[in-house]
Amino acid sequence: MYAKVKTAALHGIEAYIVDAEVDILHRLPGFTIVGLPDNAIKESRERVTSAVKNSGYPFPQNKVTVNLAPADIRKEGSSFDLPIAIGILAATGYLMTDSLDRFVIVGEIGLDGTVLKTRGILPVAVAAKKFGAEGIIVPKGNIKEAAVAGIASYPVSSIREVVEILEGRSSITPFKLNVKDIFEMGQEQQYLSFKDVRGQESAKRALEIAAAGAHNILMIGPPGAGKTMLARRFPGILPPMTLDEALETTKIHSVAGILPPDVALLTQRPFRAPHHTISDAGLVGGGAFPRPGEVSLAHNGVLFLDELPEFQRNVLEVMRQPLEDGTVTIARAAITLSFPSRFALVAAMNPCPCGYYGDPYHECSCTISQVKKYRSKISGPLLDRIDMHIEVPSVRYDKLAGEPTGESTEEIRARVMEARMIQQKRFENLKNIYANAHMHTKLIRQFCKLTQQSEDILKQAITRFGLSARAYDRVLKVARTIADLENSEIIEPYHIAEAVQYRTLDREFWV
Repeated sequence: MYAKVKTAALHGIEAYIVDAEVDILHRLPGFTIVGLPDNAIKESRERVTSAVKNSGYPFPQNKVTVNLAPADIRKEGSSFDLPIAIGILAATGYLMTDSLDRFVIVGEIGLDGTVLKTRGILPVAVAAKKFGAEGIIVPKGNIKEAAVAGIASYPVSSIREVVEILEGRSSITPFKLNVKDIFEMGQEQQYLSFKDVRGQESAKRALEIAAAGAHNILMIGPPGAGKTMLARRFPGILPPMTLDEALETTKIHSVAGILPPDVALLTQRPFRAPHHTISDAGLVGGGAFPRPGEVSLAHNGVLFLDELPEFQRNVLEVMRQPLEDGTVTIARAAITLSFPSRFALVAAMNPCPCGYYGDPYHECSCTISQVKKYRSKISGPLLDRIDMHIEVPSVRYDKLAGEPTGESTEEIRARVMEARMIQQKRFENLKNIYANAHMHTKLIRQFCKLTQQSEDILKQAITRFGLSARAYDRVLKVARTIADLENSEIIEPYHIAEAVQYRTLDREFWV
């Protein structure tokens, strides 16, 4: 007695179709699962046995063999429980249907036969649609994210409901979802306003430039200056996500298993702020079967690292690849996976251990050697990959006590979007280049042509501050963005001068 059920397995943030083959032989009772299963799948033998019995079906007292094909790729997770159980029922004749090939089935099951929510349903639904499946049967708790893929999605809460759907005697109908309506409604969410930030006009200007060109930025200032307040308002001035970006971001969160309940699609740019005690695996991803880390969960959004020098040195160094390439590759003995990680890095730090070096209102209690040791926790190569370094000074009392005078988030965002439109037109024929920060050396030479006066200013800055070749490129990218904000095709000398000012840690401020 043989049966085959279509299911799916995850590979990074994508999924591929798997055949769960069940064969029952008249031999001594046994239950074997092959096809490179992990421990969670091996344990499904006990779950499936109890779930089938508690659903009112007899479990075969014979030799049961389950093969997950293709057998040379490792599978992991509990989403194979349901297809294995359905395969056993079909092989023993308790499920009479010829529609097994038309559906992709995924889901974890409890001992009582209930179908439980599992992770990674969105990429599975996308894979099922590409495969040409008629529909997908998923846990009720995952139905919204499955329906986003545009395939007929059937929500189930028990094994019996799956049997009824496959036999054509169920009242359960495919779940309907208008993705465009959900996406448009999500875009209307309000952000924290920049009007709440008193003073810090230069910092707001720098954040506007960072948002306009997708640049990474580091804020240096004393405690209470408003660095975290500014960072949390930064997503509000970024351009709204496109539908493709929303789908890709939702995929990552679905695979990680952190998609909020009843959320079909992430329509707002993610804001991730991990604590400085995070490990390197937690930041970039890892594990025996790699999962996405914070840099991937922040894809298409913002990664905020507060108290940057407090992070372990090895943790910060592993960010070099994602900052440079927009992807992170995790290699293990059994598998190598790549996760997208194109995010806007916003980091913050104090200028010294006590936090008051250079502050006119507080006396610094740190020695020069302590300041040097504190700042040396951040390596030069990492700083080179951060386009902008800015000072965020303490706010005077008259600014704190006065009425808010700054621009709103909406006003700043409008200028950012105009600058991004200029960049989109500039890079419209280039793959994976959407903003100035993404330009490589050849594009910098093509789109960042300087006048003789601008070149002289940049030459002086390079000579005086000893900027690296990578920092030189960063200055040109930032200058290009400043020019775009003014709708200027030419990079003027004052654009270069302002861009150089955003390399604070390359100047005399850095001890």
